[in-house]
Amino acid sequence: MRTQIDITVASTQTAVDALAQASDLPKQRIKDAMAKGACWWTQKGKVVRLRKAKRELRAGSRIQLFYDDQVLSRTPEQPSLLNNNGRYSVWFKPHGLLAQGSQWGDHCSLLRLAEVALNTPCFLVHRLDADAAGLMLIAHDAKAAGALSQLFSGRTVTKIYQATVTGKLEATDRVIDAPLDGKESVSRVTTLTLNEDTNTTQVKVVIETGRKHQIRRHLAGIGHAIVGDRLYGSGHPDGLQLEAVLLEFTCPLSQTPQSFALK
Repeated sequence: MRTQIDITVASTQTAVDALAQASDLPKQRIKDAMAKGACWWTQKGKVVRLRKAKRELRAGSRIQLFYDDQVLSRTPEQPSLLNNNGRYSVWFKPHGLLAQGSQWGDHCSLLRLAEVALNTPCFLVHRLDADAAGLMLIAHDAKAAGALSQLFSGRTVTKIYQATVTGKLEATDRVIDAPLDGKESVSRVTTLTLNEDTNTTQVKVVIETGRKHQIRRHLAGIGHAIVGDRLYGSGHPDGLQLEAVLLEFTCPLSQTPQSFALK
């Protein structure tokens, strides 16, 4: 079941009561959807998630519920906290976990799970495909988020990935610079190991730009799609074989070099 409810409250009442009256949904399902980030309202001029079912709404308040039972029934794999320095933290995001939620919910997103785990505000700094796994930074205040985001947009972060691709790919710092979506895009590929039995190659990829699906599109474009890439190749039971394995940068808050790598 997928439905969207958009109402303006006529009289003072709780959020769950207002949504129950405007739909055929049981209150328990509404409460669950609200807790998972599928409900929105306007607070102090901003549209934000409303999680408290018993929140009292005044007449004239607008409230929206984006209900999708398939989305809400998903159980996310938990991320791992690798480092927390207070103003930002480093996480391992598993395959299938979103970086951030959508209007239909955020309980399957790294941003929300980090917020719950640390009981502190969380701000997205950069993105990683939901199908991919690996290292991600999460900021814990707006100033840190802005400073760290500038590192990524300014191309001053070293980002290294590992991928298993189809076929035999022999490369040493091979530059792939095919533009993506009309924008400059640069990836550098180096062979790590060849597997004759499976006809696959494990490669290291360093990216200088961060276009959407850049690594996936660049590798597929040279005839070596990543194993498990449903969009640019073919699926695999183990999912997309792509991991972000290293992040290096000079911290803009402490001016000290930082390096985080998967072991």
